[in-house]
Amino acid sequence: MSFDVSADAYGRFMGRFSERLAVEFVAWADVHAGSTALDVGCGPGALTAQLVAELGAGNVRAIDPSPSFVAAARARFPGVDIQQASAAALPLPDDSVDFAMAQLVLNFMPDPVAGLREMARVTRPGGTVATCVWDLGPTGRAPISFLWKAVGDLDPASTGEAEMPGAREGQLAELAEQAGLTDVRDGELTVTAAFRDFDDWWEPYTYGVGPAGQYVAGLDDGARDRLRAHCRELLPDGPFDVTATAWCVRGTA
Repeated sequence: MSFDVSADAYGRFMGRFSERLAVEFVAWADVHAGSTALDVGCGPGALTAQLVAELGAGNVRAIDPSPSFVAAARARFPGVDIQQASAAALPLPDDSVDFAMAQLVLNFMPDPVAGLREMARVTRPGGTVATCVWDLGPTGRAPISFLWKAVGDLDPASTGEAEMPGAREGQLAELAEQAGLTDVRDGELTVTAAFRDFDDWWEPYTYGVGPAGQYVAGLDDGARDRLRAHCRELLPDGPFDVTATAWCVRGTA
């Protein structure tokens, strides 16, 4: 799936979660000063920002297939080498970086195992390949789980994103092992984001971002109003927090 939306739309949809997740992800992967890193599927730069803070712009590279995201990331990080490219064909030589990381991206790759192998190819021997994906499974701990819960209540035939690769416990480790990574370790990372009110939560779903946004955009006015009303039944009106958990895995190239 491509994200043919503006960087601002994506930022309002997922940024308040992805930026907090990036802090936890970089620490969990044990990224440390003196290393080099590649951000695979960088989007507008949530993970890139944390890598730059830890390593310096000259030690970070990033790629994304979306022209709007690449343009936004280049404007935000002028000292970082950012290219438009696919995870299936990374524009780096073998053994180029110490860390290859993909945040909230692997589940959208057409072939996640091939994507991890490509990340391992550009990582030096002994370096780290790491990825994380929201818990989109039946436990319902993703930022978008409230939306998909409401969708399931009204449209039981909809599968949401629960069947995407890496969305359930243990799947990321299985994919990493299939890709040939060694010393594979998995875990979970949890973050919390604040919303002013229900409308602050609902509006980003109208921007057409990702499978959830595209689902909402594909509804007729009546179905969209019914979904909005049901979501409102599941969430409070006033200020509230949403806590979200991502599965994560790291392995040695």
